[in-house]
Amino acid sequence: MSANKSITERIFLAIGFELLAILICTPLLAWIMDKPMLDMGVVTMAIAALALAWNVVFNGVFDRALKHYNLVRNAWVRVVHALLFEGGLVAVGVPLIAWWLNVSLWQAFLLDIGVLLFFLPYTYVYHWVYDVVRERFVMRQSCEA
Repeated sequence: MSANKSITERIFLAIGFELLAILICTPLLAWIMDKPMLDMGVVTMAIAALALAWNVVFNGVFDRALKHYNLVRNAWVRVVHALLFEGGLVAVGVPLIAWWLNVSLWQAFLLDIGVLLFFLPYTYVYHWVYDVVRERFVMRQSCEA
């Protein structure tokens, strides 16, 4: 399977990823937290936007730090990267969740951890299904040509 994806396809992939996650998380979290769907929809969209913005900012700073300190992106650096990325997202997201939903920081933290635990398998399955569907589509297109 070719990993060559255009920027348009990558944008489509990312938007599809976030939209499906919002459609799944909003009713699920509304039910778990016993909060209105609108409140949870706003929270899930805010978290998605925050994660996207944090991804751009954090990765830019991290890449500059690697270059500045002449560090190689090995397994340990990737572990540090993941921990710092998620830690920063939790540090910003938890107070936002607590404020918007009018819950304690602890409840917001547990919600954030639950969302993280959802996203681990979701990310795997989403990208796997996308790649399978994409491969079939590309194969069909090449057979028709």
